[in-house]
Amino acid sequence: MESFWQWVEGLNPVVAIIVLTYTPIFELRASVPYGIFLTDLPLWQVLSIAILSNWAVAPVVYLFLKYLMRFILHWKWFARLWEKYTVRFQQRIHRAVEGKGAWGLALFIGVPLPGSGVYAGALAAYLLGMGFRRFMLMSLCGVIMAASIVAAIALSGGGLADLLLKTPAAHN
Repeated sequence: MESFWQWVEGLNPVVAIIVLTYTPIFELRASVPYGIFLTDLPLWQVLSIAILSNWAVAPVVYLFLKYLMRFILHWKWFARLWEKYTVRFQQRIHRAVEGKGAWGLALFIGVPLPGSGVYAGALAAYLLGMGFRRFMLMSLCGVIMAASIVAAIALSGGGLADLLLKTPAAHN
């Protein structure tokens, strides 16, 4: 059985970027460097494909959560559990995001760290009760920010990555 990466490398470059972008643990953190270094596509095309495909995930995840929750909240035991933990989470998150407003969500999506991105941003927006339109705007801003940061790190020749990630190579 071939590995995931071997399978991705066998795909059309555009499809490979989309597949990597749609993969929750990778998103833009993998698709942008893949597109820059392992395809012959121009930078503008890599970024366009990655940004548009990552942003396309946003409404799907947000709306899926909305309908999934409607379905599973019919189970009383789950509804009680959801109420207990969601209210606490909303209060903590609301205080953290309150000063930054919706832009806090864009920043959360835009900083390319593990656990951030459109998937986690959609969950946070849903839990905060953020409206769909506002979430879509903030997710677009966050996706553009993430793509820009990842491309800058990738194109810096590793120097910026060493500085930000404090790898041993940066200290030699």
